[in-house]
Amino acid sequence: MAERAPSGEGERRKGKEPDDPKPEREAKADKAEKPEKNGSARSVPPPAPDSKTAGKSAAAPPQAVEKHEPHPSIPPMPAAGPWRSYKEIVANIATRIVEAQRPIRVLQAIRWDASIEEEFKKGRFRELPKVDVDYYAKQELGFDPKEKAAEFEEIARDIDRELGETDAIGAILTSTALEYRDVVRMLAARGTPVFYAYSRKLYGSPKDKFPDGKTSLRDLGHLLYEILTNIDESLLGMTYERNIEAADAAAELNKRFANYFGDSSVRVEVDDSLLSDAAAGSDYVKVRTGAKFSTRDIDILEVHEGWVHVATSLNGQAQTVAKWLSKGPPRTTTVQEGLAALCEIFTFRTYPRRARRLNDRVLAVDKAEDGASFVDVFEWFRTEGYDEEECFHNTRRIFRGGVVDGGAPFTKDACYCKGIVLHYAFMRAAIELDRAQLIPFLFVGKVAHEDVPVLYAHVTDGIVKPPPFLPPIFDDLNGLAIWMCYSSFFSRLGGTAIAEHYTKLLG
Repeated sequence: MAERAPSGEGERRKGKEPDDPKPEREAKADKAEKPEKNGSARSVPPPAPDSKTAGKSAAAPPQAVEKHEPHPSIPPMPAAGPWRSYKEIVANIATRIVEAQRPIRVLQAIRWDASIEEEFKKGRFRELPKVDVDYYAKQELGFDPKEKAAEFEEIARDIDRELGETDAIGAILTSTALEYRDVVRMLAARGTPVFYAYSRKLYGSPKDKFPDGKTSLRDLGHLLYEILTNIDESLLGMTYERNIEAADAAAELNKRFANYFGDSSVRVEVDDSLLSDAAAGSDYVKVRTGAKFSTRDIDILEVHEGWVHVATSLNGQAQTVAKWLSKGPPRTTTVQEGLAALCEIFTFRTYPRRARRLNDRVLAVDKAEDGASFVDVFEWFRTEGYDEEECFHNTRRIFRGGVVDGGAPFTKDACYCKGIVLHYAFMRAAIELDRAQLIPFLFVGKVAHEDVPVLYAHVTDGIVKPPPFLPPIFDDLNGLAIWMCYSSFFSRLGGTAIAEHYTKLLG
């Protein structure tokens, strides 16, 4: 009798479905999920919805993944950065120059300690001050000269690259940057003849010729010396006694500057570290502790230090693009000092002895260039009637930073009289050529004469702002214009018979 097969086995052999279909369903599912040859999985259609969910899920099945459109492409930023306007380029370069020059303090770097004067007095004014290379080496500059010089050269190269060689504003900026470089080199050579070489390059010399190519500053200095020496001040009017204490002088100047500058917070302070009687900064004036002043001295300080030096600093600080105008490289010194001295003349605040003092400095620089020592120049000032303290201060101004045994002085003091002459010629030409509108721009900041037409031309495009602080005689030019017109008229009379007539009459 044949054996019976186990239950279900016969049915499978006959091709019938087994009682439990699970294994076959799993196999079908595995087959459905198995990737095809191209690597993609075969999709399995979703089950048909029942009557309860048909209306809700027909539009978006719960398992469906929302498809997004690709994001817009973003172009790469240009390697050169965003577009910059001409004003932005100029403002950026100007800011770099202002920041780079910040640690440079010329007068601080070449100042003499008070002990030098004391030792000179002990030696009865016969021994040279002990000021040499070693003395200056002890006074830190506050920067590395090589690195600072390289920084200004880099700025000059960037000006050429960004603005070009023919750009007028670029030429001013380049001259400014390279002058600061030379200032750094000058200070690095304190106490040597190289200091004088750079000083002469930057500030000029009494031997320099005026634009006529014939007359030198030295020639005019000797002419003015003859005229001023023959004036007896005792016949000119009242004398002004120096009996005002420094604190009282500062208080009076503070009142005047508050009236002139308004809310600009210009302050006058008493300082015991000053070597001169007074000095101006960017927004302040300092007077020396212990110094005595006359009312005439205060009048002069108001004009010289306040109306010119402080005002041009504030006018330069008011510039949003031409920011370099707030600082004065050596190329602007002649304009600054000459303008200050000329304002004293226009306002009738100066006097012959002060004019002599400025002119005598020119002659003293010339003597030192020709080999006169510190003692020689000191003795010359004594022969001109100065007291010993004045003699020392005047002589120190000329030899600070240079060589005390002669031949290599600091030539900055030649700028005062040179500036007076050049300012007069500039203003006279401006009025005669009907370009008087240029004259107020001498106050727009720290400028050189050749800068003024360029700066005026850039007022319309917003690179330069007109100066907010102007002395009355330059705010209203009517009086100055007539003064120049008659000055020109009188100069043409020269040594005519009219002048000779009164020379004989009075002689």
